[in-house]
Amino acid sequence: MALINKIREKSGIAVTIIAVALIFFIVGGDLLGPNSFFLGNDNTTVGEIKGKKVDYREFQERVDAVRRNYEVQIGRAANEMEVSQMREQVWMQYIAELAYEDQYQQLGLKVTDEELVDMVQGDHISPAILQAFTDPTTGTFNKDGVVEYLRNLKNLGPEQQASWVQFEEGLKLDRTRQKFENLIRNSVYVTKAEAEREYQAVTAKSVIDFLYVPYYSVPDSTVKVTDNMLSDYLKKHSKQYRGMDTRTVQYVTFPIVPSKEDSASLYEQIKSLAKELATTPNDSSFARSNSDIQLPLYMSYANMSDQLKEAVKTFVPGGVFGPFREGNTYFIYKYGGTKTDTVYTARASHILIRFDNPSDSAKEESRKRAESILQQIRGGASFEAMAMASSDDQGSAQRGGDLGYFQNNGQMVKPFEDAVFSHPGTGLINRLVESQFGYHIIKVTEAKSNTLYRIATIGKTIVPSQATRDEVYSKASQFALESKTAEDFQENAKKNSLYVSTANKILESATNVNAIADGREIVRWAFSPRTSLNKVSDVFETEEQYVVAVVTGKTDKKDVKVNDFRTEITEKVRNQLKAAQIIEKLKNATGELEAISTSYGPGAVVEKDVEINLLTGMLKGAGFDPQAVGKAIGLKAGEKIGPFEGENGVFIIRSKSVEPAPEIADYTQYKNQLFYNKAGSVPYLINEAIQENADIVDNRAKFY
Repeated sequence: MALINKIREKSGIAVTIIAVALIFFIVGGDLLGPNSFFLGNDNTTVGEIKGKKVDYREFQERVDAVRRNYEVQIGRAANEMEVSQMREQVWMQYIAELAYEDQYQQLGLKVTDEELVDMVQGDHISPAILQAFTDPTTGTFNKDGVVEYLRNLKNLGPEQQASWVQFEEGLKLDRTRQKFENLIRNSVYVTKAEAEREYQAVTAKSVIDFLYVPYYSVPDSTVKVTDNMLSDYLKKHSKQYRGMDTRTVQYVTFPIVPSKEDSASLYEQIKSLAKELATTPNDSSFARSNSDIQLPLYMSYANMSDQLKEAVKTFVPGGVFGPFREGNTYFIYKYGGTKTDTVYTARASHILIRFDNPSDSAKEESRKRAESILQQIRGGASFEAMAMASSDDQGSAQRGGDLGYFQNNGQMVKPFEDAVFSHPGTGLINRLVESQFGYHIIKVTEAKSNTLYRIATIGKTIVPSQATRDEVYSKASQFALESKTAEDFQENAKKNSLYVSTANKILESATNVNAIADGREIVRWAFSPRTSLNKVSDVFETEEQYVVAVVTGKTDKKDVKVNDFRTEITEKVRNQLKAAQIIEKLKNATGELEAISTSYGPGAVVEKDVEINLLTGMLKGAGFDPQAVGKAIGLKAGEKIGPFEGENGVFIIRSKSVEPAPEIADYTQYKNQLFYNKAGSVPYLINEAIQENADIVDNRAKFY
């Protein structure tokens, strides 16, 4: 009896423990995840712009509104990539509102109600309104449609009304930013001195000889780079190596591919469907409801696969044929005879010879070139080879001139279409055909036909069964279970003959992991506070494969280390040490460059009579080296400089001649070019400056 009482006393505690355990099991991810309130994280802040927090719920409401508008326009649900672009669009709207707003207020920039009306239905219609209310078939803007829509707006649902209000707010925001950019752009100017300097850079020339010893000519093994050297270099050049939050991940994949059993099972299924297709009274409906791939009931040759084109020649009306396999899909066909169409289909190839302008001389030159090619084809030259070598239509030229199938309903320009569909049979059209694009040499590869074949098609694609998926998942799970450490991961991958892929320096916002397009969950796991270096993941399912990953490297934007840029910094330091070796060997060298080269030995290269100016930045044989070019331009004729350290090697340069820019009275051309370049970069520079000043913190990757 005492024992029973004890059990009763403890039963309340036991029930409580079980209840709490169930709660943690159900919502543990939310309570203990990387954004958990229990772990002290702010789970409602997507980011911060200019000291103002962006709330997750408000952010998501805006994204949902954009998504609804988009889906109404395109008539389908948005995919994940499109939704990701919408989040970026909304984020940029927040930046525009919060980061730019202070600038607008200080300058007194705004859009009045009257101006908004003018943008929507007045004389200065916004491009966004033009796009939304233009008939896609005619390309005509319908202003009356805008007025009618606004008149009926109050009769629409609350969501549509709210969407329109948000749309108008976007119009105002775009116009205000446009005013701001125009204001800054109109403050751009170019002085005469700047224009003159630009003219000198373009026109003044020097001719030089130089000796060049590339760094790669010195074996890496002769230079020792220490960690202390790398640390010192990083300290001196810290502004060039800004840190980022990244992860390096290695992973193995377990593809989910159909097994032999899956293929055999589908084959039996499609044979059963073939029997039913043969006897069903409504074969088109039966085929449509049982097929994974929908094909039209009536097909021309243009709609058929190459395999079906050959097979249909043997079909008998009323018969069921197949299965035929194309890739991972089995097809069966029920043939119902033919009928004639109102349009014809043909296939042709062409060689296009364009004329640069419609003048008689230009056309005559192009015509002669086209006639020459046509004459060679008449003489036996390969049409396909001539198309690849000579056609100005680069798209079709790569296919030997092939244009595929087309119909006589305006798909091609009229002269071309008339020539093809008036040609009897197949073969070369023995004349040039002129259109607005140039001269065409045409070969009809499949004769015109208006025959349509009635074919009820069932296509069934082989997909992995659940048993196959379970078997692959079991292998992936076993691998993850046995790989507790990074060392285990590598050993087990080698033991199981699995290829280990590496994704270097993934950003927290990444959606792809190398070629894995839906790798977002892997990225989120890699950046989770609970994922330590060398930790092996559980199994991820992506596309048609399972993935097991391990974090092998991480960088922190607030704590830049040598390892974050080891490869780049090692090369820089190694080149500096090589440069010191080369310069030491060359510093007392005298005489002509050829003699110095001979004295130095293998690795030294001499280039003569190299013409340069300030805009080239290139040196023949030495590649891109603006520092060396700048030093060379500064030499007077006969002067020599070096040895000195360049971008890719050590130089000794001798100037042979200097050709100064001729005096000119008018620098307008150069002034205008500089002005257009400066004015064109205003939007980008404004955006960079304002974003840098806004102290933006972007936490979106923690939510999506």
